[in-house]
Amino acid sequence: MKTKTTLLLFLITVSISAQEKIDYSSKVATIDSTIATLYSVISGNKGEARNWDLFKHLFREDAKLIPIGKKDKKTTVRYMSTEDYIKTSGQWLVENGFHEIEIKRETQTFEDFAHVFSTYESYKSKDDEQPFMRGINSIQLFYDGTRWWIINLYWKQESKEVPIPKAYLPQP
Repeated sequence: MKTKTTLLLFLITVSISAQEKIDYSSKVATIDSTIATLYSVISGNKGEARNWDLFKHLFREDAKLIPIGKKDKKTTVRYMSTEDYIKTSGQWLVENGFHEIEIKRETQTFEDFAHVFSTYESYKSKDDEQPFMRGINSIQLFYDGTRWWIINLYWKQESKEVPIPKAYLPQP
């Protein structure tokens, strides 16, 4: 009798856990939905928690997030996992507010892989009139027959010395 009760409790727990799993399939069904989800999941007002489970769902297991920056006046790159990104940026995003908006995109595809060059502007609040930062995300994606995965997210911020080329900005 004790074994039957234990088995029944186990099956109920597994059933409840399976029901609680969120279906993110619509968020990664197309390149457009994947990119839109990427921008939306890191964006939010000051004090607003981010959905890090959804963020991690966008990326293939060994995907890299690679910012280009300056260290000791030398241009360098840093390789991060999704967990590294959450640890280094997650708290800052919530404490400061951060909204990243795509302003132009160029997409190249060859069957099951794609490259997206996505120009962005960043704001601390949706009400800000001027961005505090702009840059370009280079996003490589892979389609496994079911969904799109981000393989790498490689980005560079604009600077006074290196502005975004006109070709990658919206044209009036």
